[in-house]
Amino acid sequence: MRRMNEDVHRLTALISGRVQGVGYRAFARRHAIDLGLAGSAENLADGRVEVVAEGPRSELEQLLVFLRRGPVHASVASIERHWAQGGGLRGFHVY
Repeated sequence: MRRMNEDVHRLTALISGRVQGVGYRAFARRHAIDLGLAGSAENLADGRVEVVAEGPRSELEQLLVFLRRGPVHASVASIERHWAQGGGLRGFHVY
């Protein structure tokens, strides 16, 4: 018997580079919503953006492709990724 959220994963991505002040959070939100993911995007005090997203692993991997590219004025230097079991997030919020 499958547990209710066993195929829901949580991705926490910490994006470094020129990612603040260039529409990166709105870009992440738009693509996450298009992929049917829940979560949030937030600017961090150290200049990075944190994106937390939940959903099927394949859609989260696709989100990572978009996050690596970023919006036109962004320049992504690196993405630190952390994976965990997901479940419980609703909507996609920008902070």
